Amino acid sequence: TKRKETKRSSGQWNTRYIFAFLPLASFLFTTPTPPIDTKLFLSHSPLLYSFFPILSAFESHKKKEKDMAMAMAAGYGQIPFDEEMQKSFRPPPPFHDGAGDGDHHILKPYKKSNRLVSLDAFRGLCVFLMIVVDYGGSVFPIIAHSPWNGLHLADFVMPFFLFVVGISIALVYKKAPNRPEATWKAVGRAAKLFLLGILLQGGFLHGLNSLTYGVDLERIRLLGILQRISIGYIVGALCEIWLSRRTRREVGILKSYYLHWFAAFAIIAVYLGLLYGLYVPDWQFFVPGEGYSDLPLDAHEYTASRMQVKCSVRGDVGPACNSAGMIDRFVLGINHLYAKPVYKNLKECNISSDKVVPESAPSWCHAPFDPEGLLSSLTAAVTCLIGLQYGHVLAHLQDHKGRLENWCGFSVAFLVLGLFLALLGFPINKPLYSISYMLITSATAGITFCALYLLVDIYGYRWLTLPLEWMGKHALSIFIIVSSNLAVIVIQGFYWKSPENN
Repeated sequence: TKRKETKRSSGQWNTRYIFAFLPLASFLFTTPTPPIDTKLFLSHSPLLYSFFPILSAFESHKKKEKDMAMAMAAGYGQIPFDEEMQKSFRPPPPFHDGAGDGDHHILKPYKKSNRLVSLDAFRGLCVFLMIVVDYGGSVFPIIAHSPWNGLHLADFVMPFFLFVVGISIALVYKKAPNRPEATWKAVGRAAKLFLLGILLQGGFLHGLNSLTYGVDLERIRLLGILQRISIGYIVGALCEIWLSRRTRREVGILKSYYLHWFAAFAIIAVYLGLLYGLYVPDWQFFVPGEGYSDLPLDAHEYTASRMQVKCSVRGDVGPACNSAGMIDRFVLGINHLYAKPVYKNLKECNISSDKVVPESAPSWCHAPFDPEGLLSSLTAAVTCLIGLQYGHVLAHLQDHKGRLENWCGFSVAFLVLGLFLALLGFPINKPLYSISYMLITSATAGITFCALYLLVDIYGYRWLTLPLEWMGKHALSIFIIVSSNLAVIVIQGFYWKSPENN
């Protein structure tokens, strides 16, 4: 029977519209009297923005209840877990209302969405962790990035993003009959993401306490988070488009994509050869002084302090004399690197509470270093290739049990191998994106994805991850608005009577 959907009454509010007033409410109520305390607003902003996915999740939950009622009317029921592990969900036969042989009224079965909910939830988890460590890292240093060797909560965010990008590539380019056209599309997407990263993290926007913008092209940062993701994306996409063995008959997953593993091993070999094989000589740099940016280029070296770093070593993996930094300084230029590397928090640098490195600290404590550099981007791309293999399992295996067995096998193998390499002396290092770090974080991402898949797509507890699912569907928008501080900067542009009250 055909049923007409009832239209939403004009007086009923959509929860999405409620969120439109939250920034204004936060602006008015974070401090009772002017001037507005920006730091207090920032301390409340993560909690504030968390209300939107909660409200949206509540609305989605109400819609889900209505859809479930339609599904039960169409003949759907709960499928036992043991049976569900052996096969994917299949729609039931059409439901007859039994009105008689001559009156065959058939109620169409409820169509279940083919979108993988756990993938959106995992992507949303990455965004949520990014927000937590960005806003909470200064309050709880234990969750912020490790200064050099070691693993903190923030060190899992980038590998998780690259991992989920790899899974998505396997689904997007599962069928690519026109390889050149697919290649151009992949290159275009990667280029857009790379340029967006330069705009957001290159220094064009001047942060929370300044409404100005613009950056000196001599000192613009060329690499960053989105740039690294774009590099991993293009490597994974090219491997999927050109190195996949597509045949008419069904073959094993490993046999179909063995060239992907060869590409991963080749990238790792190049990484190890450059990291441990290159000779790093002594090097020097200039620390800008007052009025440095206002002087002509030929006067910079006379107004800045000259710093010398003694190296003359090969295979060093410390913050001062590693070959990754040398490659970035040679290819990109030291002025285009990240000016506030996290290794300044090491005990040797003796950084003060206001983030100032004293002159008595070692010279390398004053030097720029990019944690998203060129050499470390090689192993970061391998993380994307590992996620690509998890996506192949998802695309080719239809039963949940087979998927989980393959994913768990990959994860355990990577975890054991990563821990073994760490015991052999290969450091777990995020700025260098070491091999042990890459394997351990990829294994952790795989285990986390298995848990979400089991919880959401098999057991059906989707309501637990509805906020994460919403964040995963809008991951790039949330990154731009929240992580890059655009929302806060926009809010700061409004003031009450006087600009000092913003």
